[in-house]
Amino acid sequence: MKKISLLLVAFLISGVMYGQFHIGPQIGYTASKLSYKGTDITNGLKNNMLIGVFMRIGKKVYIQPEVNYMTQGSVFKFPSLGNTSVVEQNVNLKSIQVPLSLGWQFINLKVIKLRIFGGATANFIVNKTITTTNGAAKDYLVPDDFNNIQWQYQAGLGIDVLMFALDVKYYGGINDLFNGSVKYNEATHSVSGASNVFEVTLGWKIL
Repeated sequence: MKKISLLLVAFLISGVMYGQFHIGPQIGYTASKLSYKGTDITNGLKNNMLIGVFMRIGKKVYIQPEVNYMTQGSVFKFPSLGNTSVVEQNVNLKSIQVPLSLGWQFINLKVIKLRIFGGATANFIVNKTITTTNGAAKDYLVPDDFNNIQWQYQAGLGIDVLMFALDVKYYGGINDLFNGSVKYNEATHSVSGASNVFEVTLGWKIL
């Protein structure tokens, strides 16, 4: 960790010295899905927004750390038991998202520049909210079922127009979303899953 910090500082200093450093705010749209394996629970995409700040160090080849506040989640539908209605749980995980990308600017038309990038992301969950319909919340997913840190890989395509940066990204889960098992229909079920996110951000390079 210390070596990574020193490397980032070195990139930052060189970027400022040679005019290859940018920083600014960004907003974005996310479509997330908390996938799972090993159960007959169904779920779908959930749309949310994010807000944050990005930093770009370098020119043709660059690194881009970000810090974003975002919400991800899904609506889980549990199979009915007997004549009872299908139970739905609306899961919202608010997190501090910290992506680190390595990118390459492969087209430079002065006003318009195109980039590709990839990297890794850490999501630190700061709030877990679950709203349950047609069932007792304690008998289904509870906040403690979810891990507090989610690791993801990412890849995307970006375009710069003057001082604006538009990025389209896909995040795939690396570590397990769940702690190991969930309870529903009066039984405990072993599951595993991941957080997958499609994201579009618009940044403004104020420096």
